Amino acid sequence: MTDDRTAEADGITASYDETETERLLNFEVTGDGPARTGTTAAIAQNRDGYAMLKVRPTADGDELERYYGFDMALDHVAELLGVSPHDLPIPTAAEDMGM
Repeated sequence: MTDDRTAEADGITASYDETETERLLNFEVTGDGPARTGTTAAIAQNRDGYAMLKVRPTADGDELERYYGFDMALDHVAELLGVSPHDLPIPTAAEDMGM
């Protein structure tokens, strides 16, 4: 499954969404691959798109860390999921996250 708001690779599904206040990029390990099945992580940014990125264990979970760069946030997400950052699928709609 791939469209501008979802992407999947190596058993990891990524979905992008926007709420009234945030842009959210959610990751879930859904199948076979090197990641730990059932593990989730999320990156949140304010709706205007200029604030620091917040890494959370879930979209509505407590903030674990903040980053200026998308690459740094992806590194943290990859660590939470147990994969390389290069293994993370990124939906097209989320490619511009970060400062």
